[in-house]
Amino acid sequence: MKAIYPGSFDPIANGHIDIIERASEFFDEIVVAVMINPKKKYLFSLEERRKLVEDCFHDNKKIKVVTFEGLLVDYMREHHYRVIIRGLRTLTDYGYEAQMALTNKNLYKESETFFIHSEEKYTFLSSSIVREVYFNGGSLSGYIPHHVEKALVEKIQATRSK
Repeated sequence: MKAIYPGSFDPIANGHIDIIERASEFFDEIVVAVMINPKKKYLFSLEERRKLVEDCFHDNKKIKVVTFEGLLVDYMREHHYRVIIRGLRTLTDYGYEAQMALTNKNLYKESETFFIHSEEKYTFLSSSIVREVYFNGGSLSGYIPHHVEKALVEKIQATRSK
């Protein structure tokens, strides 16, 4: 069975990677869907985010990375996916994620959302926290893979020099 793990991944963090790798133990294929949320302003372009995610999983043949715009359920219906994987860090996440799961179910009856709780060491971690730590001079060690940190540093330096 195939499952889809959607997100904006700006940038992908170790908590995301952990959820994806753990989910891949239970499903034949995990499609990581790098998406555009029109309400968000992104640091990395869609293509840059896709490449950073792909580089995390180049050795895992069960994980495929795609990009798209629009409703997740429309993409799922078109490609015959039924399972959505979502990570939960806190009780606050659950409220939002439960609402999204019910909305997706309402829009696409065949869909089911599977929640995977974050490892304790990642419960505080999000892409916005990664950016905030970097912008304030903190260490990103343990938060993101080395290639993502390198891309983040390069992107910020390029942005600041404009």
